Amino acid sequence: MGANYRMVTAASGGEGARRMYAVIMAGGRGERFWPRSRKQFPKQFLPLTGRRTMIQMTYDRLRGLIPPERIIVVTGSDLAGLVAEQLTELPRENILVEPVGRNTAPCAGLAAVVIESRDPEAVIAVLPADHQITDQDGFQGLLRVASALAREHAAPVTLGINPTYPETGYGYIQAGEPLSPQSQARWVERFVEKPSLEKAREYLATGNFYWNSGMFIWHVRTIRRLIAEFLPEVDRGLERIKEAWGTPSAAKVMAAEFSRFPSVSVDYGLLEKTPRIVVIPADIGWDDVGHWTAVSRLSSCDQDGNVIEGNVIAIDTKDSLISGHDRLIAAVGVKDVIIVESEDAVLICAKDRVQDVRQVLSKLRERGLKQYL
Repeated sequence: MGANYRMVTAASGGEGARRMYAVIMAGGRGERFWPRSRKQFPKQFLPLTGRRTMIQMTYDRLRGLIPPERIIVVTGSDLAGLVAEQLTELPRENILVEPVGRNTAPCAGLAAVVIESRDPEAVIAVLPADHQITDQDGFQGLLRVASALAREHAAPVTLGINPTYPETGYGYIQAGEPLSPQSQARWVERFVEKPSLEKAREYLATGNFYWNSGMFIWHVRTIRRLIAEFLPEVDRGLERIKEAWGTPSAAKVMAAEFSRFPSVSVDYGLLEKTPRIVVIPADIGWDDVGHWTAVSRLSSCDQDGNVIEGNVIAIDTKDSLISGHDRLIAAVGVKDVIIVESEDAVLICAKDRVQDVRQVLSKLRERGLKQYL
């Protein structure tokens, strides 16, 4: 992490850690992990890269830094039961249920008003439920640093992942000037949408672009101020939700307000319009586990580059992911393919087409085959 990070961590570890909350966003649908990920059992509740599920691993990596009573999970009404089932230590009142999904900005805003009512001096780390991070100690250290910077500068802080290859499926962050001559943290110059391969190669060559991790740390007052400035209609709705919170009318008010909220991300709705954002370079073994090739990348391969799970026979097969459920899968003479079986469906996909798995779900909807969604 660097010596200056360790010094900031040591200096701010006490008060910062005591006032830090975590918000785990767990409302996604994980459509690119079909046929295992389904509407009623999406990818964050699956053990894709180990024995623990993705949301359990997200929760686990906060141990020792943030206690269960200061961890909030925001999810949909149809997934709240899964959250309670998989995170048994989490207080039930810390599962916030969105009446309808409205992307990450309203999600983060809802968590902020609830946390604000508990501790108006809190710093909040907003984390996706479905990422992998192998360096837990490094991750926690960066959260401590980010908490201190979020307080000191009254600005959002994000973790920028050091890119290792020209990925076209991630957004990027262009870093500007350092916060100080000794600091590795830098002011954000701009956020960049998913680039072409040529642009991604340019970004990698410059050395001052980072992958956008989708992890944000801010003081509760900062996120409330940004929502009020850039999403005033959301702010007004959140105020009404805050006033009704804990009363018999809370559910009715929240349903009414969420139905009026725009579907807008934190990045687009807030951060791309904010002039002062801090990015901390992060080398923590991060992966967003966005599609089946990520599972292949993060798993142990055999001598032919294959990841084999379940009842599988592979002959002259190379660089493929084959994951069985119950039936025998036999693969002969194939290369660079994804074969995944579930109880009622099988996916066969070229590795370079995994981003297009969502098109299968579109076809299922067109044909009215809801039982496969």
